[in-house]
Amino acid sequence: MEWLTHWLDWHAIAADVRQHFWIYLSLPFVSAIIGYVTKVVAIRMMFQPIEFIGLKAPYLGWQGIIPRNAAKMAGISVDLMTSQLISVREVFTRLDPDRVARELEPALIDAMDRITRDVAERFQPGLWSTLPEFVRRRVVQRVQGDLPGMVAGIMRDIHTHIEELFDLKTMVVGNLVRDKKLLNRIFWETGRQEFKFFGTAGFYFGFGIGIVQMICWVIWKQPWMLPAFGLFVGFASDWLALQMLFRPLRPRRVLGLTVQGLFLRRQQEVAHDYGNLIADQILTPDKVWEAVLKGPLSDRLFELLQHHVKQAVDEQAGAARPLVAMLIGSRKYADMKVAVAESLMRELPHALQSINHYAEDAMDIRNTLIRKMQALSPEQFEGMLRPVFKEDEWVLITVGAVLGFLVGELQVFLMVH
Repeated sequence: MEWLTHWLDWHAIAADVRQHFWIYLSLPFVSAIIGYVTKVVAIRMMFQPIEFIGLKAPYLGWQGIIPRNAAKMAGISVDLMTSQLISVREVFTRLDPDRVARELEPALIDAMDRITRDVAERFQPGLWSTLPEFVRRRVVQRVQGDLPGMVAGIMRDIHTHIEELFDLKTMVVGNLVRDKKLLNRIFWETGRQEFKFFGTAGFYFGFGIGIVQMICWVIWKQPWMLPAFGLFVGFASDWLALQMLFRPLRPRRVLGLTVQGLFLRRQQEVAHDYGNLIADQILTPDKVWEAVLKGPLSDRLFELLQHHVKQAVDEQAGAARPLVAMLIGSRKYADMKVAVAESLMRELPHALQSINHYAEDAMDIRNTLIRKMQALSPEQFEGMLRPVFKEDEWVLITVGAVLGFLVGELQVFLMVH
């Protein structure tokens, strides 16, 4: 110790500390603030801004990592849902065809009355109006009477060919790309506790490093120290906090304590929040019907609907079908069946609103997601939130380091002047 005593003038150091006590004492707190602020900035950079702000994308400006990679992030969420949580076929087969027919019957009965009258007038103007009222009523009643059986048959065919009629990934990705705020909300609510911890961990880690920084500055007063420590705090605290979120994957005993990645530890709670959010905002009956009726595979649904309508019209015409075809022409007769299918397709969005409550209960998407997510392995569960950090993770850590370095430079300026 003699060499150290000889090297350092302890009396001069003590006098300097007394003179600048409050300045030196501020160093750990400034370092803690660096650690906290760099984490808050990093988190905001993940989510904000929603749209690109700057001179020229993608380099001269910034857009939140999640909104910028909306399609990819949404795809990750859908891949998790479809591969590990929910099956489109499983969900749709929970809908009872006969129950759906009964639920739709009141709305479609009125619709078929209009469709029958409109199509009859369109393809044989004047004929419908000249028919006696009881004949017109009989025709409409016949059509309406056959309606439940036709709807049940359509539903059975939908069950059989659901993968050909409904593209879940396109539906979810399309909705989330259009509504980036909702995509942000999914990731934020999934990891809100972890994001809060991210900032808190940065504060305490920065404070600890700040104490070392203060001791080094008191002894050596090298101008490069404060920027170097600031850079280290910004870089290392980001890296360490990320590790603590996801590692270890499984519970481990360390110094008598059980430790596990903070996100993994909250699996039961996260699963509950995630299931509620997806069921309430994305996989709602309204949005499912819209995707089936207007999505990229809707033409296949129309073909299926057209098949059932043509069959129903032919059955209703019965033995008189050749006469009907002769009166209005074979071509018109075929076009008439297509027109009925088109009209029914236009009426379905409104009619399907009447079965939303039943569909939500029957498909049970909420409880299915919660139950299966709670049963995921730690490796599978990590994949829910980890991609948010993986994507451009180096950017977040680099920004933290640069901010820390700049604050360190500011500290040097204040110390010197």
